[in-house]
Amino acid sequence: MTAHDTLPSRGGERDDGPTGVPPGRPARRRQTVGGVLVSLLAELLIIAGAGTGLYVLWTAWWTDVVAVSEQTKLVAGLQQHDPPKKAGAVEHRGAAPVLHEPPNITSVFGTMQIPRFGKDYDRPIGEGTDREKVLNTIGLGHYQGTAMPGAQGNFAVAGHRVTYGKPLNQIADLKPGDAVVVRVTDAKTKFDTWYVYKVTDSQIVTPDHIETIAPVPNKPGVTPGASDRWLTLTACHPMWSAKERFVVHAKMDYWMPVSEGTPKELSETAK
Repeated sequence: MTAHDTLPSRGGERDDGPTGVPPGRPARRRQTVGGVLVSLLAELLIIAGAGTGLYVLWTAWWTDVVAVSEQTKLVAGLQQHDPPKKAGAVEHRGAAPVLHEPPNITSVFGTMQIPRFGKDYDRPIGEGTDREKVLNTIGLGHYQGTAMPGAQGNFAVAGHRVTYGKPLNQIADLKPGDAVVVRVTDAKTKFDTWYVYKVTDSQIVTPDHIETIAPVPNKPGVTPGASDRWLTLTACHPMWSAKERFVVHAKMDYWMPVSEGTPKELSETAK
């Protein structure tokens, strides 16, 4: 019998062999320093992944919840009363009344409704396009210096496609002929007017293509004529990236005082 042979058990005693390891159970290996470091790194990566997941959840979901709640309050703050129910409202196509551009950034002066986005879509429009002060809070921001709704020129508006209420999330779904309805309200002067724009086209450009918000879109230096009453929507493209801009152009079809009723485009959506 050699020193490496196991001995039979005697008197019910347990024979664990010369290494002290029970039969059938592998010996426990001592972990090296390298192994410890690898395990530690793996655990850190798992923690980091969980943290990233929570951050994405917060960015994609929670900011929407908070922003939509705040934007709903802003719409209510405009005191936009329900229009009277009148049949056959007149669609005005002559010169439209125009509210002066607000002097202060973040001033909320109107709302935007887009039937293509659903009957509940009704978002506030604020002055300026500052990311933190306007786009992340109010939602839709008016490019300062561009035309106001109803005026000759280009009423240009920016908004997020994802996060913070994502008011222009479905911008790529807009098709020629779709309506974009803007309501401008000033409780102090009792100014309350609808402007109905119809989509003409869309394009994808890099951020430096500022000619898309020129008075006549994509025609910098050209003076707008009486029929050049445009609206331009801009949002980042593709989703979750600021590499490009998705741009939609629309031209004003008609306007009407809110006191005369509701545009048929919104009435049809409500049915």
